[in-house]
Amino acid sequence: MYRWRAWCYDWQLAPYESWREQAIALLALRAGQTVLDVGCGTGLSLPRLSAQVGTGGRVIGIDLSPDMLAIARERIRTHGLGNVELICAPIEAAQWQGLADAALFHFTHDILQSEAALARIFAGLKPDSHVVATGLQWTTQTWTGLNAQVWWSVMQSVTTPGGLDQPWRGLSRRLHALSVQPLLFGTAYIAAGLS
Repeated sequence: MYRWRAWCYDWQLAPYESWREQAIALLALRAGQTVLDVGCGTGLSLPRLSAQVGTGGRVIGIDLSPDMLAIARERIRTHGLGNVELICAPIEAAQWQGLADAALFHFTHDILQSEAALARIFAGLKPDSHVVATGLQWTTQTWTGLNAQVWWSVMQSVTTPGGLDQPWRGLSRRLHALSVQPLLFGTAYIAAGLS
């Protein structure tokens, strides 16, 4: 699915860039910290994350798709991001050194629905790490055209629409001080909390 989408992925996610910026701001990153970009795709978040943690920090991008990561590697090279490393692996099997201070899940519905993936990420986080997720969800608005749009969008990028009523449910069992902000008439969300 992502092999054929890699070339146009940046363009497809362009309308949601303001949500990415909000999500990264909620991570409350500081210089010298380590942040996980879970399901980093083509690396659209990497320059912002890199700038937030500074040269003494680390950004670890994890993704299963070699095609998406090829574009992320080019982005790293173009921006001179010396504090970024990429891991090409299923989230459940990803390995990195040390514990991270924060984790970003931007449009990673399938990962959020995987207990094994979440267990791996949370095992690699320090206590009270900031965790932020964004993505699409079913809306409770009565105009059904909104959910038709959500359906069309998610069928291009997820293996199952299961969990779209509350995509952050797996996070809610692992986070405290969780807040969920609905976006775009309730068709999307930003969820943030502490591990």
